[in-house]
Amino acid sequence: MNVLYPILIVLASAAAMEFVAWSSHKYIMHGFGWAWHRDHHEPHDNLLEKNDLFALVGAAMSISMFALGSPLVMGQGAWWPATWIGLGILVYGLVYTLVHDGLVHQRYFRWVPRRGYAKRLVQAHKLHHATIGKEGGVSFGFVLARDPARLKQDLKDQRQRGIAVVREALDD
Repeated sequence: MNVLYPILIVLASAAAMEFVAWSSHKYIMHGFGWAWHRDHHEPHDNLLEKNDLFALVGAAMSISMFALGSPLVMGQGAWWPATWIGLGILVYGLVYTLVHDGLVHQRYFRWVPRRGYAKRLVQAHKLHHATIGKEGGVSFGFVLARDPARLKQDLKDQRQRGIAVVREALDD
């Protein structure tokens, strides 16, 4: 098998996971999964959050793909691309952990970016946390971030329409 196919599958799977993460964050975590996600939006001193249970869901997705691609588990029914999809999900999970938990929430290291895309990610996610409760909000992705100025305007519009309760002044 050409090595290019597995590499492309891993990269495409990791990229697709940003859409999966965005969708699950907006519609599950801020919907029926709010009971797990709520503590991520509230101040606390705990090492772990209920929200961390979502990482187990991602791990289960990755492990399931590895199993579907394994001849040891599936025998003749193994589907070879599944192994590489599982690796793509794993890669995304590692990037998510470093970017979201590490850089944005500083759970593992302390570094405040002063410029560039890393600063944009931090600003976008701080704007995500500017709302109170699960309603409204902006920037549900974890690796891709829109322009913070546009996100601020979206939050102002949501506040004016009564969709979101915003905890911070957005005029700065």
